[in-house]
Amino acid sequence: MTLKNLPAVTYLTLIYLFFYIPIIILIAYSFNNTQYSLLWHGLTWNWYSELFSDADLWIAAWHSLVLSLAAATIATMIGMLAAVSLYRYRFMGRQLLNGLVFILILSPEIVTGASLLLLFALTGLHLGFLSLLLAHISFCIPFVIVTAYSRLVSFDKNIFEAAKDLGATDSLIFRRIILPLLWPALFAGWLLSFTLSLDDVIISYFVAGPEFEILPLRIFFYGALRGKT
Repeated sequence: MTLKNLPAVTYLTLIYLFFYIPIIILIAYSFNNTQYSLLWHGLTWNWYSELFSDADLWIAAWHSLVLSLAAATIATMIGMLAAVSLYRYRFMGRQLLNGLVFILILSPEIVTGASLLLLFALTGLHLGFLSLLLAHISFCIPFVIVTAYSRLVSFDKNIFEAAKDLGATDSLIFRRIILPLLWPALFAGWLLSFTLSLDDVIISYFVAGPEFEILPLRIFFYGALRGKT
C-alpha cells in the first residue's frame, strides 16, 4: 500500500468497521449470562442451548428457507423476462411500466403489505404459504428488474444486430447471447431477492396466516412477548 492509496484505504476501512462492529458486538453479547443488561455478567451457552432445543423455531426457519428460495427463484425468472422486454422492445406503456418499477421499490412496506392484504381479501385467497409466496415475489421482482436492466444497458447493441444478420432468431439471441452475458446480474438479483425475502417482517405480518409461520415473524412476536413480561 502506497501513501497515495492511504486515504481511500482508510475510508474503506472505516466504512467496514461502521457496518461490522455492531454485528460483532451483538454476537459477543449473545454469550452474555443475562437477558436484558448491557453489562457483561459472564460467559454462558444457555441461550444457544435453548435455541437448538426449540423445535418450533427450527420449523419456522425451515419455512422461511423454503419460502425465500421459491420467491427468489420465481422473482428472478419473471424479473429477467421483464428486464429483457423493457430493454429490447418498444411497446405502449413501456415508460409507465418502467416508472412503476421504481415506485414499487420506493413504496413503504406497510403500504405494500396493506395493499396486498386487501387484494387477497377481495380475491378470497387463503392466507398462508401461497399468500406469503405471492407477496414476496411481488416485492422482489422490481429489484431483479433494476439489477438486470442495469447490466443490459451496458451491452453493445451491435452484437444483437450481428446475430440477426447471421440469421439468429430472438429466442436464439436470448439463449446464446443475452443469458450468458446476463447471468452475473441475475445471480446478484437472486441473492438480493433471497435476502429481502428471508429478512422481511412488515409485509409478511400482513399476509401471513396462522398455519405457516416464518422465522422473522416468530422472532418479532417472541421479542414483543418478552418485552411485555
